[in-house]
Amino acid sequence: MKKNYLFLLPFFLFSLFVSCSKNEDENYISVDTESKQIVNNNNTKAISIDLSQVPYPKLSDYHFFVGQLKLQKPGHKVLPYEPASTLFTDYAHKKRFVWMPPGTKATYNGDTNILELPVGAVLIKNFYYDNVQNVVPAGATRIIETRLMIRKATGWIFAEYVWNNQQTEAFLDLNGSTTSITWIDEENVTKTVPEYRIPNEVQCIICHKKQETINNVFVTKNIPIAIKPQNLNFQYNYGTETVNQLTKWIQTGYLNSNFSLPAQNATIVDYSDVSKPLDLRVRSYLDINCAHCHQNDRHCDYRPMRFAYSETGASNGLTNLGICVNTVDMQSFAPALSKIITPGNKNRSMLYHRLNTNDEAFRMPLHGRTVIHTEAVNMIEQWINTLQPCP
Repeated sequence: MKKNYLFLLPFFLFSLFVSCSKNEDENYISVDTESKQIVNNNNTKAISIDLSQVPYPKLSDYHFFVGQLKLQKPGHKVLPYEPASTLFTDYAHKKRFVWMPPGTKATYNGDTNILELPVGAVLIKNFYYDNVQNVVPAGATRIIETRLMIRKATGWIFAEYVWNNQQTEAFLDLNGSTTSITWIDEENVTKTVPEYRIPNEVQCIICHKKQETINNVFVTKNIPIAIKPQNLNFQYNYGTETVNQLTKWIQTGYLNSNFSLPAQNATIVDYSDVSKPLDLRVRSYLDINCAHCHQNDRHCDYRPMRFAYSETGASNGLTNLGICVNTVDMQSFAPALSKIITPGNKNRSMLYHRLNTNDEAFRMPLHGRTVIHTEAVNMIEQWINTLQPCP
């Protein structure tokens, strides 16, 4: 007798609807409410963030990257980003990513302020060199370190991971260390950093701290540096598309959309782009390399300079940049360095001197470099020579 399978039709249509409505480009994930561990719906490992257990002992424990760890291929919703103007770190290249827990997003607090990321968010920053000569095989890429900032309910914490020589894993190490790097750069010039410095936790805090008074109690909290809308407001190539980064964050579900993109005159420029106006390049360089300390309630707020991009273009911008500002009682500088910036004279400009020395007692920034950033020093010299004399 012929069997009637019509009773199965509703189940078939339901399963067809479910399968067709699923976005095949997505790796769907859900949260295990007991362990707080994030797993995907086919039971294979995905991104795992248990805030009670971080920092994990190994970088691979987070599952931020798929395939070989050293290839840095981002996993589900691990979003690459890049500031228009980047912090100099001994000529190291950097790859940056952000990840946030499902259903959470950052909050916009103004063009010039750090985006407020949700609890559970992670900022990922990899430091590497191409065409390295003192490795086997010579000419390979060497990743030195991966720095994480993890947002817990109590605030941001640091997790520093140092890569092994085999480039197969990076291990938690907050004690700090040094390593030697020799590489051939894009201009075919051989360069060496004798003691590239991997920071310890205290050094991280110096650059990333903000001081506040809460309920009459003085507190210090850790904050990110580069994720300001004014520094992300440009087109970025994501491989499959080129789109404004802030727009991409919104599309990814990582940022609220109740704001307008920063105006062009409020957007930082790439200081290495010689097609941009010199004064904007200098202001952008000082913003990313110096302003995180030279702001109110930051590590160097006792100095008169205010290097944030938004504070160097207004009527008080010349003073905030240190132009014609005296260096009275600023360490034991040579008498010739009587001003932070002396227009037309680099040798009488304290700022130029501190950027152009490797003496740890005087060099700036305090951390993050052990060699002179020659291109930036040349840019600062060129800028000083364009300034009008002091009154």
